Amino acid sequence: MSEHHIKRLVLMRHAKAAFPLGVEDHDRPLAQRGHNEAPLAGKWLMDNAVVPDFILCSSALRTRQTCTWVCQQLGDKAPTPKLESGLYAAGASAMLAVINHVPETVNTLLLISHMPGIQELALRLAARDSDQHAYMDLASGFSTSAFAVLEHDGAWATLDGQDAVLKDFVVPRP
Repeated sequence: MSEHHIKRLVLMRHAKAAFPLGVEDHDRPLAQRGHNEAPLAGKWLMDNAVVPDFILCSSALRTRQTCTWVCQQLGDKAPTPKLESGLYAAGASAMLAVINHVPETVNTLLLISHMPGIQELALRLAARDSDQHAYMDLASGFSTSAFAVLEHDGAWATLDGQDAVLKDFVVPRP
């Protein structure tokens, strides 16, 4: 892979959500644990120079709150997130269709969404030469606040299946 053509994709599951009585799923807020863990994801991204220049976020409250915490850690490097209602309750194919339409000027994309689609998409995209430890961790479960970092040597529109190298799978915990 030639480094200047590499596209980096960060697939993140929202932080731990609460289950308040009478609240629709779309409007569920983060639990206290989610408020504690979401900033750790943003800190890891900063510390490891995986700073997104574009963020796509499900329209659900818990993903928006997760995104706010991540962006707070990114500080002035945080791009303005784009809410994407099509990412709520989306499967892997629907998420991939959104990614395939990301402008080519974007080099690092952060997508914040939900299970099971987020894990299914990460597993679908991970190439055979991916980091095996990261792949096994990803295949074992996609915890809240967790994220997969993948790299693709091509256009966003060509991303399809087993054509992105899984570099890291991170489960941020205090």
